[in-house]
Amino acid sequence: MHVAQVVGRKAAAQKYDLLTALGAHALSQGKHEQRLVLRFMTLITARYNWNRDELAVGQREIAQLWSVDERTVKREMAKLRALGWLRVHRQGARGRVTQYGLNIECMLEATQQTWSNVGPDFDLRMHGTPATSDVVALPVKGQIIAPEISDGTEWALARGILHAENQGVYGSWIQALTRVNRAGGRLSLRAPSRFHAAYVQTHLSARLLAAVQAVDSDVSEIAVVL
Repeated sequence: MHVAQVVGRKAAAQKYDLLTALGAHALSQGKHEQRLVLRFMTLITARYNWNRDELAVGQREIAQLWSVDERTVKREMAKLRALGWLRVHRQGARGRVTQYGLNIECMLEATQQTWSNVGPDFDLRMHGTPATSDVVALPVKGQIIAPEISDGTEWALARGILHAENQGVYGSWIQALTRVNRAGGRLSLRAPSRFHAAYVQTHLSARLLAAVQAVDSDVSEIAVVL
């Protein structure tokens, strides 16, 4: 996930992804690191201007937000600068607070090891696999036989629709999915590998849900599991 500045059409999703990455990273650390990252996330959420890459807040305001004294603020902000997550755009002077910006690339590098803890779809997206790219149909040898639909389950019938729509995509990614169970509006499907599950969840979940809802409108969610 290359993010120089979080602006534009996908900005909201990128903000949530960045905060999720920070949260997952914090939860893998000790209590002192967790508290530092929580304070940082709260400061970003409350006071950071994403459009201008600007964080300009006085130590007294930060102390009030964090429920600490100003000495603690000074120490914690120094730690964030040492981590490389904050960079000074303009040094504070009399009557003017220090203006910071975020070093998002550094934050992503620091949190990368815990992206997979969130889930394979998040891990793929953060590594730069676009969620909206065209689905790749891998070469499948031989004829792709239409699925058996005689059992009448919502997944069997949906498989028939998906096969008719695009046999290449069906043979590459959908044929290997098996029905696990149904819990209310949630239909769980099993994939043969972690990569397969992540790819289907990232690229095909909307298509699968549409096909299933065409035969059973009570289904509201597709979950792809291992």
